[in-house]
Amino acid sequence: MDKNTVTGLLLITAIIIAFTIYNRPNREQIEAQQRMRDSVAMVEAERAQLQAHQNDANAPQPVTALPDAGNTVADFFSAGVPPSSAETNIVSTPEQSADSMALASQPALPAREETVVLENEKIRILLSTRGGSIQSVQLKEYLHYSGENLLLFDGRNEARFNLNLFNRNSVRLSTEDQLFTPVPGDGGHSVAMRLQQAPGQYIDFVYTLPPDEYMMDFEVRLAGMKNGLHPESLTNFRMNWEQKIRQQEKGRTFETRFTRIHYKYDKQDVQKMSESKNDRKELSEPLKWFSFKDQYFTSVIIGKEPFNNTILSSEVLTGAGYTKHYKAEGWAPAVINPDSDLITAGFNYYFGPVHYNTLKAYDKDIADSAGKLQLEENVYLGYRWLSWVNKWFVIPVFNYFLSLNWGMGLIILILTLMVKLITLPLTYKSFMSSAKMRVLRPQIQELEKKFPGNEQEMMMKRQQATMALYNKAGVNPMSGCLPMLIQMPVLLALFFFFPAAIELRQQGFLWADDLSTYDDSIISWSGNIPLITRFLGNHISLFCLLMTVVNVFYNKYNMSMTDTGSQSMPGMKYMPVFMSVFMFFFLNSYPAGLNYYYFLSTLITIVLTLIMKQAIDENKILSQLEANKKKPKKKSGFMARLEEAQKMQEKMAREKAKENAKRNYR
Repeated sequence: MDKNTVTGLLLITAIIIAFTIYNRPNREQIEAQQRMRDSVAMVEAERAQLQAHQNDANAPQPVTALPDAGNTVADFFSAGVPPSSAETNIVSTPEQSADSMALASQPALPAREETVVLENEKIRILLSTRGGSIQSVQLKEYLHYSGENLLLFDGRNEARFNLNLFNRNSVRLSTEDQLFTPVPGDGGHSVAMRLQQAPGQYIDFVYTLPPDEYMMDFEVRLAGMKNGLHPESLTNFRMNWEQKIRQQEKGRTFETRFTRIHYKYDKQDVQKMSESKNDRKELSEPLKWFSFKDQYFTSVIIGKEPFNNTILSSEVLTGAGYTKHYKAEGWAPAVINPDSDLITAGFNYYFGPVHYNTLKAYDKDIADSAGKLQLEENVYLGYRWLSWVNKWFVIPVFNYFLSLNWGMGLIILILTLMVKLITLPLTYKSFMSSAKMRVLRPQIQELEKKFPGNEQEMMMKRQQATMALYNKAGVNPMSGCLPMLIQMPVLLALFFFFPAAIELRQQGFLWADDLSTYDDSIISWSGNIPLITRFLGNHISLFCLLMTVVNVFYNKYNMSMTDTGSQSMPGMKYMPVFMSVFMFFFLNSYPAGLNYYYFLSTLITIVLTLIMKQAIDENKILSQLEANKKKPKKKSGFMARLEEAQKMQEKMAREKAKENAKRNYR
């Protein structure tokens, strides 16, 4: 081993050691990772204990038959210090003013599970005394695709919330199995679910729903327990959320593509989990919020203080009626009030539509960009480099016409016309480029006759002669492609906009009852047809079929218009027709509104093409090109590079031919 090799190995070793030391976690990160491991271990132990308890049970308990929580609650509270007279009046402190209740008269413990209703103009929420948690959420302004009330979830088998606390004797209290007592607040907009052992010693889940809002305030309050809780429970509450995501739309497969968990790191960007497979994330960095989202609706849990050591998991469900099963486990920072001896943790729930302007409005009073919630990122508007088209152009224009109470079919038509008008200069430039190449077709065909055959040498000479002709006439063969590429961001942005636009949901037009899904089917069937069902589904969308027919017609017409006479790669001229047929299989399950837009867009393009063909004098274009040939011509940078590449290719071909000749001679 020479000296250079030894030196290189030593340098590599030094770099690896330095990199390892530099990336070694600090003390805080190590402690956070340890807390996460401990949390996971505790959760798994609890699940194993619960599973063993269920396996030993002789018969399942009915929903309304609650377990006897008295001993568990008594054991838990027994480690606490008896409340003093100051603690007895804890709820009358300024922090709890209007929505709090006096403890002098304790409500009687209900004998069985009860429900309490909180509602406003937008949502209706049922709270259960079992666990003191949210049992059901109905969005009053929307309907299920079947026409029934739209429920995000309903019952413990679809949603669960649990708060785990430990006292100083390590006795665990799991709130989901306890029986709470509802205590209404003032004004009918709030209610507290109370788990109480003695006056001044209780756990409150306080829910406050403002009028005409999707956002609900949620606060956990612990009173008279400061000296009895485990140190970990004094600073962090361990919480668990679970929710099964209902199928709300007609197209289950398509809906599943947009059903995923989103989460936002504190003062950082929004991330998302996989929508196509089971996924699990163990996040040690603080989270500001996470959302259990389907295509058009979402449940968002927002912490007043960021969550720590959060575990998020998503499972794809195959059973009827549900698409995903979401779980979240995390630590919520608690705040100790030194004046009232309260321990609190605050949250917000958002139960509502995935509507861009609605979600974005929650940031309007936040001046610090790092502190913005960015809830609108739940609306998937395409890749980051593309979404600005929808955010700054498509959505404002769409909402303006929507405010005029126009029909959805007319709005899409107007939007399509506006897009075509904006891109008209690019379309005209592309058409002119095709016209120039088309009038040179006879001369290209002469070159085909002069350099016949498909031998490599003849093909190169034919290409060089064609490029020389274009250069003399002042024609750039790539000038027609560039305008089309510039238009692509707008076309792609609309491709992402229509599946995300909740405004299309259950809006009909012509034969389509719902433009947000394939509710314009003319043929549908049940069962599985090999290959067809896999790629096409169990239906044929009429707008998609019309769009495909018009596209095939336009591409065949356009092929004849843009045929330059060149015989190189003759099979490529059929590619647009093939792509049109392929897009039928791809878009058949997409929203009818998207296919209606593509149908209109292609029709308008055909009309514009016919108008420009009539308006442009091709003889005049040919005369101009012939005049260009007589002028001294300076090669453009592109043409010079193209000719240089052709010369290099020709040189390599000649060298290869010589090598083959020598090999054959030997």
